[in-house]
Amino acid sequence: MPITRELFIGGKDVPAASGRTEDDVSPFTGEVYATVAAAGPQDVRRAVDAAEAAFGEWAELAPFARRAIFLKAADLLDGRRDQVAEVMAHEVGGTRPWACFNVALAANILREAAAATTAPRGEVLSAQEAGTLGLAVREPLGVVAAFAPWNAPVILGVRAVAAPLAAGNTVVVKPSEDAPIACGLLVADVLREAGLPDGVLNVVTNAREDAAEIAETLVADPRVRAVNFTGSTGVGRIIGEHAARHLKPAVLELGGKNAVIVLDDADVDHAVNAACFGVFLNAGQICMSGDRILVHASLAEEFTAKFVAKVTALPSGDPTRPDTVVGPLVGTRAARRVAALVEDAVAKGAKVLAGGGAPDGAVHPATVLTRVPKDADLFHTESFGPLCVLETFTDDDAAVALANDTDNGLTCGILTENGTHGLAVARRVRTGIVHVNDQSVADEPQAPFGGVKASGYGRFGGRWGIEAFSNTRWVTLATQRPRYPF
Repeated sequence: MPITRELFIGGKDVPAASGRTEDDVSPFTGEVYATVAAAGPQDVRRAVDAAEAAFGEWAELAPFARRAIFLKAADLLDGRRDQVAEVMAHEVGGTRPWACFNVALAANILREAAAATTAPRGEVLSAQEAGTLGLAVREPLGVVAAFAPWNAPVILGVRAVAAPLAAGNTVVVKPSEDAPIACGLLVADVLREAGLPDGVLNVVTNAREDAAEIAETLVADPRVRAVNFTGSTGVGRIIGEHAARHLKPAVLELGGKNAVIVLDDADVDHAVNAACFGVFLNAGQICMSGDRILVHASLAEEFTAKFVAKVTALPSGDPTRPDTVVGPLVGTRAARRVAALVEDAVAKGAKVLAGGGAPDGAVHPATVLTRVPKDADLFHTESFGPLCVLETFTDDDAAVALANDTDNGLTCGILTENGTHGLAVARRVRTGIVHVNDQSVADEPQAPFGGVKASGYGRFGGRWGIEAFSNTRWVTLATQRPRYPF
């Protein structure tokens, strides 16, 4: 029997006002895994009502009390690995190692949020007037609208809410229709069990056809004071436009077209292993995945042979099998989209080095192309699947030019045995994140995470997350009476 879940509003599980529901379908089996409530605008307003009502007490709650809730939630989440593995396998086709990584990182995001609750917030300013104390104080904004995507559902579901809550805000989260439990309701379950007060976090699930209306209703509500969105660049532009129309700050973490650069002084075997991990982890469905592998011409023959052999041998298919590396994509539609990118590129002159061909349901073969021309859709489009393009370069200038030849700017990996050389190249690559002697996929809760250009703006992680979801207020205290001219 499918799992049945309601909306989570004001600390209670409640049905949608309309009584409508939406099926949550497994991408690998095609069977209905769960049925969730399908909210309408009235439910969004109910959720904001609850968040607004809870804001005052939550903002005033002692930081040590908030910290205790986050720490307990982290421990509870750590204990739910089996549940998370089951949910992610059924909702998004996630493999068990990927699910366990989601749990570990999400738990540490909660621990970092716990630390942030008692971190210093503000500065003492030099005042112009004698006898006056000036303060710059960080204060919570109010209700935050959060949007959580499906691809790393527990990580990104927790990241959607952790920093806003730690800063003293309340949150209404709209999880992805592809993972309403893993990136929304499960996160709420853990925080509720940890003692989060009613109304501080609210989850509004919806039918796929209602997504735009639900998002616009949430962002437009005048009681919502900021927006936190992680997702595709296309949808992020729409969310950003809605937020700007209502003069609300937004943190947007969007797509990538990331490069992994193999310099001429790299260790080839390490580079092959690193690139394979960076491209094919979670079937390439990570905003940081390496879409492009750029290899120095002097290493190209050896690297290509070893890389193609490794990719061809990757186990794929059933996400519940312990040895599966490349599981299904989030759905058959996603697999067909990747196949269409390959077909278009090959028709325009690209060469298939590994994989290719038609997907099996939602499972697309791990694929490597080369010689992809600029007029191919794949040249500019984020693959977001088990697909990469291998290109060669002759010097650092050419590598940097290739890496920067994209509208996106999220992350980059630079593989080298010479850290000074790697850092010199890293300084020239226009991304928000760069990893020297590693691939492009990495996320740590204390580090500033985010991109530039079409990969979004704003930063998650550590103090940067707190700053993103709080205001700086100037407060003065005159310790002696000022004199006035009249």
